[in-house]
Amino acid sequence: MRILYQVDAFTRTPFTGNAAGVVLTAQGMTDAEMLAVARELNNSETAFVLPPDGSDHDVRVRFFTPTTEVPTCGHATVGAHFARAVEYDLPSCSLVQKTGTGLLQRVEVHRDGDRVRIGMHQGVAGFGAELDRHQVDRLLRGLGAGAGDLADNGPVQVVSTGHSKVLVELRDRTAVDALKPNPAALMELSHEVGSNGFFVFSRATGDAGLLTWSRMFAPAIGITEDPVTGNGHGPLGAYLVWHGIVPAPGGRLTFTGRQGAAMGRPGDIRVHVETQFDGRLLASITGDAATAFRAELHSPPPDGHPADATASGPLNEPGLSFR
Repeated sequence: MRILYQVDAFTRTPFTGNAAGVVLTAQGMTDAEMLAVARELNNSETAFVLPPDGSDHDVRVRFFTPTTEVPTCGHATVGAHFARAVEYDLPSCSLVQKTGTGLLQRVEVHRDGDRVRIGMHQGVAGFGAELDRHQVDRLLRGLGAGAGDLADNGPVQVVSTGHSKVLVELRDRTAVDALKPNPAALMELSHEVGSNGFFVFSRATGDAGLLTWSRMFAPAIGITEDPVTGNGHGPLGAYLVWHGIVPAPGGRLTFTGRQGAAMGRPGDIRVHVETQFDGRLLASITGDAATAFRAELHSPPPDGHPADATASGPLNEPGLSFR
């Protein structure tokens, strides 16, 4: 028996923010079982929590979309450590998470009474290719935007703090909310530019408490649209500092971004960017979370032939049930 949580990240209100599945004590699960659970929950990502396999970290977490494993995930990291804090009544603490691809990330649990917030230190920002004019035109068409919707501030560029996104700024939140993307066109462009996600934002938010207003599309990994993207806001913060788009006194920037309103699942992310002595940019994010539900996940014994379950589907995955 394993414990399953569904956690709404970057919000304190259930059924808003970004939903992530979390399976605690996932040791012994096969890749096919993990993918089957992720597909069944049908969230953009599901996290599987595993014990450490070395002395340089405290916990391992693997992340699956409904179609594939991904190297890291911001909102599912928040969900995983929120679930651990709630399930095990953890105090405020700092720990190191190892992802399925070996990336080490520092995670902080901030507890204030019943309120639990999770902070996540992302990787060093890497700045990839800038899309050329032809690619930008194709991207705008794929997003359902026009040339006049593009803001004239920085390049359309691939940026990563662990899981890359194509960053594109539009003129205002109305243009962001009006997008009607063509998934096939975005998938084709994803393969060409080497990034699976398109993070579209505006700084014309209409709200003095928010610096950015955004949406994110990643059909190449089975995510038509993601409600609130932790691994989009880290690169966004680094991008804004790198290109001098917003003031960053002393090389530091802290701001709040909102995403998910167009999907009826708004959530807020607190972003912090700090410039290191060697010029590298480090991004971290912090967010609230709320439990949508907690359940018991029953999977078959290791031989994969339980009496009350059958194998089905292209993965021939074992039967799984919830209680």
